[in-house]
Amino acid sequence: MPLVYYHTSANAGASKSFITGGLLTAGIDATGDLLFFFPTYTFIQPVLGAQAAFGLGWAVGNLRASADVSVTGPGGRTITEHRSDALTAGSDLYGLGTLKWANGNNYFLAYSMFGAPTGAYQLGRLANLSTNHWSIDGGGGYTYFDEKKGNEVSIVAGVTYNFENPDTHYQNGIDSHIDWAASKFLDEQTHVGVVGYFFQQLTGDSGSGATLGAFKSRIAAVGPEVGYFFPVGKQKGYVNLKAYWEFAAQNRAEGWNLWVSVALPLSMGSK
Repeated sequence: MPLVYYHTSANAGASKSFITGGLLTAGIDATGDLLFFFPTYTFIQPVLGAQAAFGLGWAVGNLRASADVSVTGPGGRTITEHRSDALTAGSDLYGLGTLKWANGNNYFLAYSMFGAPTGAYQLGRLANLSTNHWSIDGGGGYTYFDEKKGNEVSIVAGVTYNFENPDTHYQNGIDSHIDWAASKFLDEQTHVGVVGYFFQQLTGDSGSGATLGAFKSRIAAVGPEVGYFFPVGKQKGYVNLKAYWEFAAQNRAEGWNLWVSVALPLSMGSK
């Protein structure tokens, strides 16, 4: 039972425009706090020689946003006004399937994921907890872990296909993303390290609602992490804290975000 608390704070200058909730906005400033629940079942029998698992995730949280919004007024004139919005509600539903292989110090991962638009969304609102469109994502990863020396390096790469938002007729392009981490175990329970990610949009946005054109985006981030294993019955639980500072943003707001993850085993058996 992974539980994840996520805090994000991001903003963009007044010179940067975005389509948010179907609105043309500038100078957006957003802060969010979400708690994700991601119950996961690990299968006993191997699948393709791998350990297989499937989980369903959902979050509840609060999002606050403000921006300068441009609307069409009387006589076809464009009127810009500053708006603020806040929302406390549930997120979309996320499904994740994984296959994991181990060979000595080498560990391999294949995954697929989907996003279902079940969360709170309203056209014309700045604060939404749903993308209001389906998405599918897939990729793979590699971890090198030397248990004797306590060194670990991981990288996961994936590609996301986004379907069209039926309310805004906006379709985000295909995205690529890379997450990486490197850490050192100080003892059998504690490790510290550095983490990062890179996001690059591969194809442009489309649809009649994509009034800003292709609007390809990218962003990078880096920060510290610390993890700790603790006993839960005859098994182990795990808690992880990591933070990212974003930079090199293009057509995206940038800022920082914090993740606190706790993984609790629901089976207390000896295996």
